[in-house]
Amino acid sequence: MSDDNTTDTPPEASTEASAPQQPISINAQYIKDLSFEAPETPGIFSIMQSNAPDVTINIDVNAHPVQDSTFEVQLHTKAECKVGDKTAFICELVYGGLFTLNVEEEHVQPMLLIECPRLLFPFARNVMADATRDGGFPPLMLAPVDFVSMYQQQAAAAAAAKAEGEKDTVN
Repeated sequence: MSDDNTTDTPPEASTEASAPQQPISINAQYIKDLSFEAPETPGIFSIMQSNAPDVTINIDVNAHPVQDSTFEVQLHTKAECKVGDKTAFICELVYGGLFTLNVEEEHVQPMLLIECPRLLFPFARNVMADATRDGGFPPLMLAPVDFVSMYQQQAAAAAAAKAEGEKDTVN
């Protein structure tokens, strides 16, 4: 007597084949470009003891196709710290990620400009904090970013530009 429970396909393979694909997969993430400048050191440290710094932060997202359903998403972050008219530091980071999307065509743009940067942001935030700390300054802790609002503003600006362009061609 033998207990023979063989099948044509292993149970793991049959369940994986029937499982739906993940809508988003992170293939890689990386620092594409990192720059840190502190042009007024070491004198700026004593100035900062008595004057509050003013930090300006700009964040932008762009994405482009790599192949088929794989896209590169880049999170561009620039922080500039000034004390009076002197620049304490400038830190620029381009943090990238490769993503595979398995969504309907109408959902690709929101996924690329909202969900992908949302996944990249904590890592970019950490790189910025480390770079400023390693530069001799307190770590720069970026506040959470509302990528939905950024996407909506970008879409509204694009629609307004398109409407303005159509108005100019009609006249």
